Amino acid sequence: MLITVSGPPGSGKSTTASGLAAALGVEHISGGDIFRELADERGYTPLEFNRLAEEDDQIDRDLDRRLRELAVERDDLVLESRLAGWLAGEHADFRVWLDAPLSVRAERIAEREDRAVSDAHTETTARAESEAKRYLEYYDIDIHDRSIYDLTLNTARWGPDEIVDVLVDAIGTYDPDEDEGKFPVEGVSYDF
Repeated sequence: MLITVSGPPGSGKSTTASGLAAALGVEHISGGDIFRELADERGYTPLEFNRLAEEDDQIDRDLDRRLRELAVERDDLVLESRLAGWLAGEHADFRVWLDAPLSVRAERIAEREDRAVSDAHTETTARAESEAKRYLEYYDIDIHDRSIYDLTLNTARWGPDEIVDVLVDAIGTYDPDEDEGKFPVEGVSYDF
């Protein structure tokens, strides 16, 4: 089963995807980890790398193409990235969107990165705007469109273990045969 976990920075994507993969006994691949590794390899912070990506669309396209290939080739995977649900398309069996209020997400990021909450808030807002602009420009994807997701959760309401429990239950009761099995946005082809 290919499961995608998406959401904005600080929403708990990595924690949830890792826990979910462990609970289901499948591999977890994180687009954020890949992006941060690429930024670090080139000597940039994620925000600086996002800004560079605004000028060089090949950064996003290479990352997105790699994630899309994984989604097409694998079906025993929890794939996590902001665009994972879109990238996996019709190959995804179950798509999850995680979110939390910006104040909660900024606190999580600040704690994780040992920095001021105000800085995390500012950077997270700038990053989200930058990414939304690029997704729309490159692929005509409105990242705010939640219609492709099977389930959306506010991660500020529960702890990581409870979120994983909810997802395991939801996935366990999901019957893809009852679904039309079609990606909600038909006839759209993305040039990753």
